[in-house]
Amino acid sequence: MSNAKNKPGNNDELSFEQAYSRLEETVNALEEGGLSLAEATRLFEDGMRLARLCGELLSSAEMKITRLQTAFGEQMRLLTEEKEESAED
Repeated sequence: MSNAKNKPGNNDELSFEQAYSRLEETVNALEEGGLSLAEATRLFEDGMRLARLCGELLSSAEMKITRLQTAFGEQMRLLTEEKEESAED
């Protein structure tokens, strides 16, 4: 886990799936043990960054879905109102 792609600072450009996969790898490495204190600390810090990134990506996706649902609901409401108005005519 000491390759360049796992160094701090490179996590911000990851997709959710990539970040989650790296988080799982990090957790597994920490659970296996046998690490020096410095390596365990670095992995823990990386894991916290990855967990934060995953949370942010999930929140962003949730906001997009909420906006889409709101826009769709508004569009459907307008269509229903138009149908009701044309039926009254």
